Amino acid sequence: MPKPKVLFICLGNSCRSIMAEALTRHRCGECWEAYSAGINPLGWVAPETLTVLGELGVDTAGLRSKGLDEFDLAEFQLLVNLSGHSLPGRISPPPADRLIHEPVLDPFGGSLERYRQSREAIDALIRRELCGAEPLPPELPAA
Repeated sequence: MPKPKVLFICLGNSCRSIMAEALTRHRCGECWEAYSAGINPLGWVAPETLTVLGELGVDTAGLRSKGLDEFDLAEFQLLVNLSGHSLPGRISPPPADRLIHEPVLDPFGGSLERYRQSREAIDALIRRELCGAEPLPPELPAA
């Protein structure tokens, strides 16, 4: 049986959503297939993001900045908006129970401590919403 897919979204896909993708794979990858994207992707991952993930022993191989246009959102059972920004109008919103708005401090350009604060907030979200929760079924309900 395929695992349900979760897509984490932030503004640039360089810090928060990248952290969430990697932490989900690390913490509960046996239950979820995790991806990330940016509303306006920067095209690169902030080195501080990789540093704070490495501090926890999280694998960062293959992480890259991506845009929402690289994904078919209908394939995802859950979207998590970490940005605090509205999703672009071209994105048809999933049912309310398939979308979590959980703004997390954007650490971009800040200190390593700020990156750690964001990492810890994201890790807590993942543990609360994904790791201990019953996984969503991989099939979307009929509209």
